[in-house]
Amino acid sequence: MASDAVVLLSGGLDSYTAAAIARSEGFRLFALTIRYGQRHAQEVTAARAVARWLDVAAHKEIDVPLSAFGGSSLTSDAPVPKDRPMDPDVIPSTYVPARNTVFLSLALAWAEVLHARDIVIGVNALDYSGYPDCRPEFIAAFEHLATLATAEGVQGARFRIHAPLQTMTKADIIRKGVELGLDYGLTHSCYDPDPSGRACGRCDSCVLRANGFAAAGVADPVSGR
Repeated sequence: MASDAVVLLSGGLDSYTAAAIARSEGFRLFALTIRYGQRHAQEVTAARAVARWLDVAAHKEIDVPLSAFGGSSLTSDAPVPKDRPMDPDVIPSTYVPARNTVFLSLALAWAEVLHARDIVIGVNALDYSGYPDCRPEFIAAFEHLATLATAEGVQGARFRIHAPLQTMTKADIIRKGVELGLDYGLTHSCYDPDPSGRACGRCDSCVLRANGFAAAGVADPVSGR
């Protein structure tokens, strides 16, 4: 019998690949997508397509309006940075305060209800925008917190936070996805798409995606490049 895992599914290529890796390892997936007031809400539509492709056991979409707090160009009218030098030591305005802490807490709550011990998240600490809540030390700390913050944890259950992409380059992630047969045409990555949903090609996420496909020697089915 397959073990159950809650996977945070955004509709981007990273969460899709992380979920597919977990599925290939025998996990039955319960997908959680969060509408947090992000300006690139098209990713929620992509998450639905990805969830269908993954044949998840259940897919929940919930509203947690982090936009009520502001503090990020992803949840406000502030301009999304474009064409900036990629420096992991500089935290850009697209950082959403405490987002992964909130998301993992919600995934942990559902996992406890499901009596699941595994949570999957597609964070990456190599080719990324410098977000503090993508680092290995954060993931390790949250895994420890899970044993202290839950009824099942204090009764001896051990929760595991799986971040299989953490030390992979974007190119390696894409190569792994191709190996698993993923359809990256279903995904959405842009932080600031135009009204028709077309990617801007200039935000951090677009640049990282384009560079990853180029380095992997694979054409991006979304952009055609």
